[in-house]
Amino acid sequence: MLPTLSSCSLDEMLTARSPGQVVFSQLYVNRERERTLEYVRKCEEAGVRALFITVDAPQLGRREKDMRNKFKKQGTSVQKDDEKAGKVDRNQGVARAISSFIDPSLNWKDIAWFKTITKIPIVLKGVQCAEDALLAFRHGCQGVVLSNHGGRQLDLARSGIEILPEVMESLRREPGYSKDNFEVFVDGGVRRGADIFKAIALGATAVGIGRPTIYSLAAYGREGVEHMISIFKNELEMCMRLMGTPTIQDIKEAHVITKNLSDHFAMQPRDNLMNDVYEPLVTQASKL
Repeated sequence: MLPTLSSCSLDEMLTARSPGQVVFSQLYVNRERERTLEYVRKCEEAGVRALFITVDAPQLGRREKDMRNKFKKQGTSVQKDDEKAGKVDRNQGVARAISSFIDPSLNWKDIAWFKTITKIPIVLKGVQCAEDALLAFRHGCQGVVLSNHGGRQLDLARSGIEILPEVMESLRREPGYSKDNFEVFVDGGVRRGADIFKAIALGATAVGIGRPTIYSLAAYGREGVEHMISIFKNELEMCMRLMGTPTIQDIKEAHVITKNLSDHFAMQPRDNLMNDVYEPLVTQASKL
């Protein structure tokens, strides 16, 4: 995946490809559509296989720990002109500083414009309900990514795996739908091979793996990522054997119990950073 918000430019990422490597582009749509047009055409000329348009970030969520950072460095490569014009706001953290170019007015009518400028398959990334998945299909997209943006956008938004059953149920009732002409991906929370198994069983074509990749790369570089992929592969194979499914095609919805997906318990996640890294504030009252 070639992200718009990257520490490397699009040209650098394209140059780093291995021969024959399949790549996709994750696009954040620019307010200035000429810049988006230039970016998309460059992707198409380079043989990028699909355009994943990010639709769940008209503005970035309130990431308070990030907002405490005093971002001083150069923004992303797509912001060079904004940097010169002084349009990059560095007072609200890294994420908002490097995303100031994103168009918050992006809407369904823009899909028609994208289809006039490129023949690359279009996938909408960040869909959160069955209704929007149906709209994506009816507007001629080739797929959707069910995602809550890593839980960093809207508090308490459902995860992709929770949304998947209702999306697949709605799509199967839609005239003209088939898994060959419209694919559903799930992004977020994939930590074990069993998570991949569950997503496939519920109808997903594939899953996205984010944080494990970042952590593996940061700690051990390329070898770390390769080892991570090996772990996922081994765990998925083990799960398939234990579930009696020798091939991917044998994995069915009946292999997963989904009756408790609608049960939501507002549990407060443990803040590992606060509890394990920062020193607690000690007051006189706390000593008593």
